[in-house]
Amino acid sequence: MLTLLEQLDKGTLWRSPGGIHPPELKSLSNQSTIASLPLQTRFVIPVPLVGQQATLSVKVGDSVLKGQPLTEGAGFIYLPVHAPTSGTVVAIEQHSSNHPSSLPVLSCIIEADGLDTWCELTSSKIEQLSKADILAKIKQAGIAGMGGAAFPSHVKLNPASEIDLVIINGVECEPYISADDRLMREFNDEILTGISIIHHLLNPQRIIIAIEDNKPEAAQAMESAIRRSSLPNDMIRVTVIPTKYPSGGEKQLIQIITGKEVPSGAIPAQLGIVVHNVGTAYAIQEAVLQGKPLIERVVTLTGESIGKPGNYWLRIGTTVEDALSQVSFQPESSQKVIVGGPMMGYALADLDVPILKGTNCLLTPSQAEIAPDPDEKACIRCGECAVACPALLLPQQLFWHAKAEEYDKAASFNLKDCIECGCCSYVCPSDIPLVEYYRVAKSALKNAAEEKLQAEQAKIRFETRLQRLEDEKNAREEKSKQAAAKRQANMKSGEKDAVAAAMARIAAKKAQAAEGITADPAATTPDTTTTKTAIDATSAKKTAVNAAIERAKAKKAALATLSQKDNQSDVATVTTDMPVDTIDRANDKKAQIAAAIARAKAKKAALANESAEKNDVDAEQPSNTVNEVSPVNETATTSAVDTTITATSVDDKKAKIAAAVAKAKARKAALAGDSTEKNDVDGDQTSDTISKVNPAIEVDTTITATSVDDKKARIAAAVAKAKARKAALVGDSTEKNDVDGDQPSDTINKVNRAIEIDTTIAVTPVDDKKARIAAAVAKAKAKKAALASDSSATNDVDGVQTRDTVNEVNPAIEIDTTIAAIPVDDKKARIAAAVAKAKAKKLANSAKQEEL
Repeated sequence: MLTLLEQLDKGTLWRSPGGIHPPELKSLSNQSTIASLPLQTRFVIPVPLVGQQATLSVKVGDSVLKGQPLTEGAGFIYLPVHAPTSGTVVAIEQHSSNHPSSLPVLSCIIEADGLDTWCELTSSKIEQLSKADILAKIKQAGIAGMGGAAFPSHVKLNPASEIDLVIINGVECEPYISADDRLMREFNDEILTGISIIHHLLNPQRIIIAIEDNKPEAAQAMESAIRRSSLPNDMIRVTVIPTKYPSGGEKQLIQIITGKEVPSGAIPAQLGIVVHNVGTAYAIQEAVLQGKPLIERVVTLTGESIGKPGNYWLRIGTTVEDALSQVSFQPESSQKVIVGGPMMGYALADLDVPILKGTNCLLTPSQAEIAPDPDEKACIRCGECAVACPALLLPQQLFWHAKAEEYDKAASFNLKDCIECGCCSYVCPSDIPLVEYYRVAKSALKNAAEEKLQAEQAKIRFETRLQRLEDEKNAREEKSKQAAAKRQANMKSGEKDAVAAAMARIAAKKAQAAEGITADPAATTPDTTTTKTAIDATSAKKTAVNAAIERAKAKKAALATLSQKDNQSDVATVTTDMPVDTIDRANDKKAQIAAAIARAKAKKAALANESAEKNDVDAEQPSNTVNEVSPVNETATTSAVDTTITATSVDDKKAKIAAAVAKAKARKAALAGDSTEKNDVDGDQTSDTISKVNPAIEVDTTITATSVDDKKARIAAAVAKAKARKAALVGDSTEKNDVDGDQPSDTINKVNRAIEIDTTIAVTPVDDKKARIAAAVAKAKAKKAALASDSSATNDVDGVQTRDTVNEVNPAIEIDTTIAAIPVDDKKARIAAAVAKAKAKKLANSAKQEEL
């Protein structure tokens, strides 16, 4: 059995499935040699021509040279784009693309300067270059497949597996197109040089140049070139294949030459086979040997609407409109301009689009050549499309799914293996443009795949970001744990030393406080300074409290001496049994409150009647008296304010109690002032008035006392009795002789101080409640008004003496308030002290009465 290589040497061919035999119509363009068109003034260079996305390396206003790279990029399949001539970049904008959709793409527009100046080119010899250098030159020249697919050539020339067979495709099976035919006729030696470079890179066992039997001149020219080349004649040969469309397809040509079928989704390199176009071989030799980039190619301009059909060298970026204008293009109504052949080409919607590296033909057929597009009819399920398909697909199934936009189902029928040859559309009796449906479906699948890829990349980026944030968080936590462990270790290691140092500092501070040593401020530590300040503050408080207690004791002794020297004659009239009787009646709180209210109402009515019966002769006197008493009231109020301020050193309840006591003392001082101004003539009236006022004071005291518990009620009763005795003493003082006018004032002052001290000590334990204090204040105001009415009958002869008397009384109030502000812990002790003082005063009064 013959091997594959032996079969190739014998010229054995295999039959490919499907295919059609359309009219060739190549004679319109292949009769003349390849010509060049005049240099155009405007070129449009799309940036993403082939390969990966590229970025422009020029900007508007830059001058460029012929062959200068315009883009930069990275990636294995990236191909640069070069300037087709020298000139100036006039715009970088979105421009219509050479595509069936005519969608705009980023393009660089160059205005030619007419000089067509080349950039610096580097020529080389194959023997001087390594394989890597050759591949780099091919890539930098931007060479792509010239057969129409425009796949980067340097990728195909650097396969991952070993290559056994290289096929140079010169079939050119599409009707009308003759660019490769004329190229092989005219530049066969250059093509063989390019083939030798390919052989140097791939080192295959055989090289086959495939040409259709309808191009005998091209086949003969290539055989002559082989004999002139340096390649071994037994390794390279020309194989002529039958004319059939689409025998020029890559997979179809491999099947015809070798009998092997490329699996779906695979590439020929996996079978050890590489296919290159004859135009690609010509461009490779120019790039490697002369250093020229791919800036022009042979394009067939044909069709009955062109006056000069033929093959021309066109610069990449020349617009279709400019190219056709140079060959006497005479468009008809509804004229079509097709890029490529009539089978695989597409019609342009805009002629201001550029020639690309894969553009091999511009067809302008007349209406006689190609009839207008017929109306699409319903599929009759004849199956002719399946018979004509060279890829052995089911065009009918693909059409139904593509039309229903069921692209996933169309992909399941191997839509990607369709080469878009157009055989199915050519044989369809219903005139259905099947290839157009397949192209739309392929585009939709491509877009879905790109979106899926972007979504996956976004997901990967998101997961990477989350992982990075988690790693950073874990790193921070680990760092915090290490720092905490380090601090804890340091604390444990130095804990004993720290405690010992703290104890030493405390002992030193105590020693300094005891010895009275004052440390140097600059050398004192923060702990020593704080301790010394606290000790000084405590010592100052204790000193102040001790001083206040000593002053209170001295004042009490002075008052006791004054009370012994008082020789008032009417002190005996004070009822001495009141404290015991009042304490006995303090058991029932409700009964006491009701009785006190009744007595207050009766006394208020009696006071009102007394004020109505005053003498008309002394009608002017109350006004003067009131005017003179006002300063006294003002002075008393001032004393009360001072008393309140002094009492703020205790807690809230005690401060409020002290304030209430101060107000009561102020009222007492006012009563004392009134009593000194009475006239001797009205002495009996003054005494009566004071006697009437005193019960009101007793009522106030009783009401205030009933709001507390049993002990507090008894204390209040004792205070009320003391006030009653004070009122009786004041009444007696008004009856003394004028010769001894100063004595009543002194006596009153002495008695007032004694009673105030007693009252203050007795009242201090009473808890304060806001509602009860408010009631007591209201009652005090009412009593003050009643006293003001009684004072209208007094004489202001001794007005000056009253003010002096009040001024003497105020210090006693301040002293008593200070004593009251001192907190007493034992309530029972205070009550016992108050009762003892009351009994002592009672005995003193009895002794005075006996002396009188």
